[in-house]
Amino acid sequence: MPTGVPIEFAGLTKRFGPVAAVSDLSFTVEPGRVTGFLGPNGAGKTTSLRMLLGLVAPTSGSATIGGTRYRDLASPLTTVGAALEAASFHPGRSARDHLRVYAQAGRIDPQRVDIALGIVGLSEYANRRVGGYSLGMRQRLGLAGALLGDPGVLVLDEPINGLDPEGIKWIRGFLRTLAAEGRTVLVSSHLLSEVQQSVDEVVIIARGTLVHRGPLSSLEIEGAATKVIVDSPNREALAAALTAASASFEIARAGILVSGLEPAEIGHIAFVAGVEVSSLHRQKSGLEDSFLALVGEGGSL
Repeated sequence: MPTGVPIEFAGLTKRFGPVAAVSDLSFTVEPGRVTGFLGPNGAGKTTSLRMLLGLVAPTSGSATIGGTRYRDLASPLTTVGAALEAASFHPGRSARDHLRVYAQAGRIDPQRVDIALGIVGLSEYANRRVGGYSLGMRQRLGLAGALLGDPGVLVLDEPINGLDPEGIKWIRGFLRTLAAEGRTVLVSSHLLSEVQQSVDEVVIIARGTLVHRGPLSSLEIEGAATKVIVDSPNREALAAALTAASASFEIARAGILVSGLEPAEIGHIAFVAGVEVSSLHRQKSGLEDSFLALVGEGGSL
């Protein structure tokens, strides 16, 4: 069974002239977990992955796999499997022939070609020309290429893009299986909703800078809003009491949404005013709201 090794980004920076595409990016991806690398389009995710894979030279800092730069790996294709969003295929070549070329170049057992195609569900279409493939099928072929060397580390850029609902469900479970086998799995996406059912950790960047790192649950906690929903059979009287107490609030369908006060404080205001309270509880931001708060309103969901 392939064993994963840590991926480490240390002070990684890339400038294109005056523009900093990635700035002082540092985080570690551990084996046995699925790590989501998130951020809006243009945040610097693909540039970071290209530096990790030796396709772009960093201005400063480093990106290593098990402490080694990609170009210095003794056997890159059996150590790291990568599928970048912009992967291209010869339209006149079959999926099987495409992978055979990769296997020969990487000195990989040719029997792995049909194994990889079977894993991603393309066995039936192995001899079909890639030019006739849908976007989702091309995504699966890219994933087959990443799995060709049975690597311990997987780096996947937007792997869910173009998949149908069945394909999305499949890849979510597949990513979990890869991590459970002890592999290191790093998955980029600009859509939190795509990966939130499959990742253990999230690393979020915006404008090339790290803005959040931690378990998926910490994203909800960090973005939790300091708001409380309170309601009363006499909502007008409750609103008047809150106004008299200089509380900041707005009327919502579920009740009155109060900002900046704790539930106990709101309950006391209602008690002093002699207003009956029918409900009183905190309102938490959802994961998507937390994501937007971190990356700005331009972030994609």
